[in-house]
Amino acid sequence: MDPSVLHDLLLSVQNGAVSVEHALHRLRTLPYADLGFAKVDHHRALRHGAPEAIFCEGKTEAQILKIARGLRKHKVPVLATRADDRVALALKRLSRKAVYHREARIVVIPSTPPKPLQGDIVVVTAGTADIPVAEEAKVTAMTLGSAVDTLFDVGVAGVHRLFDQVDRLRQARVVIVVAGMDGVLPTVVGGLIPTPVIAVPTSRGYGAHFGGLAPLLTMLNACSAGIGVVNIDNGFGAGHLAHRINTLVTRP
Repeated sequence: MDPSVLHDLLLSVQNGAVSVEHALHRLRTLPYADLGFAKVDHHRALRHGAPEAIFCEGKTEAQILKIARGLRKHKVPVLATRADDRVALALKRLSRKAVYHREARIVVIPSTPPKPLQGDIVVVTAGTADIPVAEEAKVTAMTLGSAVDTLFDVGVAGVHRLFDQVDRLRQARVVIVVAGMDGVLPTVVGGLIPTPVIAVPTSRGYGAHFGGLAPLLTMLNACSAGIGVVNIDNGFGAGHLAHRINTLVTRP
């Protein structure tokens, strides 16, 4: 959208010639910023409530920094996923506010001012080895504005550990269950609570686990109703979806 067109649109809203709803509809189609190597969607937050994230794998440090600078101009939180120590150091040089969540492999530069956290998401893991994927989900949802609690290492090999936490799970608006190995924990959780469950298979397991394919298929074939499944190790996707569900009741 040309700046002069945007100016005229804002004047039309002020004069009452155009409704706020119509103006927002026009703004939803605003263009992206073409950086040559990337087309950064600055208005994704307006369309569906969350800004574009930076997937760092496969990108150069210079590309990541240029995208981050563009996002910061729009005062949205910068969420750089699958970041390593090198990328984290570069983003910390870009902003003193940058925080590196090493286990989650995410760098966050919060918005100004930061959003107050709302709702209630619980992230559950079957084992300790699943925590990095769970942390990716947690950091993602919190950066978007959701309050998140965690319950680690409550897998079915010692299912009594899960039963002790059922009351807590029932209080949540959304539960994310992260599991490798046989991937059966989401089915157990889904059979105990009325809350929507997001299942995340991980690539943690032995040979016939097939790098996460075994738990993925188990979760897709879950007999408990109300379970949705994201891709292998996709903590980011799970956190994003959980945030959307969590904040549905607070949207105007």
